[in-house]
Amino acid sequence: MDTTVDLDTFSSLVERPDDSARRAAEERWQEAGRPRGGLGRLEELGSWLSSVQGRSPVRPVSAPKVLLFAADHGVAALGVSRLPAQGGTAARVRAVLDGSAPVARLAARYGAEVRVVDVAVDTDPANFPDEVVAHRIRRGSGRIDVEDALSPQETVRAFRAGMAVADEEADSGTDLVLLGDLGVGATTVAAVLVGALCGTDAAAVCGRGSGIDDRVWMVKCATIRDSLRRARPVLGDQLALLGATGGADFAAITGFLLQAAVRRLPVVLDGVVSAACALVAQRIAFRAPEWWRAGQSSGEPAQAKAYDRLTLTPLQDQGITMGEGVGAVLALPLLQAAGDALADEAPRPFVPSAPKEQPKLPSAADLLRRL
Repeated sequence: MDTTVDLDTFSSLVERPDDSARRAAEERWQEAGRPRGGLGRLEELGSWLSSVQGRSPVRPVSAPKVLLFAADHGVAALGVSRLPAQGGTAARVRAVLDGSAPVARLAARYGAEVRVVDVAVDTDPANFPDEVVAHRIRRGSGRIDVEDALSPQETVRAFRAGMAVADEEADSGTDLVLLGDLGVGATTVAAVLVGALCGTDAAAVCGRGSGIDDRVWMVKCATIRDSLRRARPVLGDQLALLGATGGADFAAITGFLLQAAVRRLPVVLDGVVSAACALVAQRIAFRAPEWWRAGQSSGEPAQAKAYDRLTLTPLQDQGITMGEGVGAVLALPLLQAAGDALADEAPRPFVPSAPKEQPKLPSAADLLRRL
């Protein structure tokens, strides 16, 4: 099996959102006699929606999808989280699937569907529906402070799985993805990736995650320190970095973010996990962050460093640290409001200044055929 992905392809395929549509959206607001800045952040969000949709007036958000990648991490066995290392992730997945998890209830409130993608939960795949485990790579991952999380082959499979999920969502008509994660120990892994990519030490990126006390924080910090030593030698190879000190969910989310940008599918990031993956993806395709918005600030120092490097400003700061996409979902009403408020304000439709035939956007299968 081929164990490589031509990451350079993404740099050439990811284009910037449509600036002419963005400008047209801004002009529509002014021509309608509304005060500049009268709707505050909603105006910026409405212009962003126009640019990623490539049209003005903006089309209101009508088919949002909460997308949660789930996986277990070997470092959880060190006690870096308050959540149980054994069975904790599987229990969170079941709560989302049965509708009892907060993200499921909030998604129902705001009219968003929820999809869980199990890429490496440490449980029998028979415990979940077939559609949840369709992209599973393995059970759990290696302990990244002493061993690789994934083999090179597994890393590529996970990355390609994320690409395939992006194609599935784009083809199904999803117009906005609210991206989250489910995994005990994931904030430790995210801190390692951010620390490595930003060149910081362990203490600067080690947060409280699930609400750990000082003793557990020191254990977590030491784990990040040891993992950073393993990450630094492979910093020049993003796939090797994801395999050595990431995990199946991190590789899949990174592949998803890049292919979503290729397919012009906008994404709202949630916590430190999606922020860390976005930072890796930025190293592969520098234009990709223009297709994303940061849903919230969780208070994790690694997330703040990632967003600073990505030049993304969180839409909200509600102090939500549980992950699961909750922060991204809470940003959905703002984006819905921006789309609704700015959809029909202008007196004339947007006419592109230089019409051109849009090329067929390559799917993951198209990209793989080029390898």
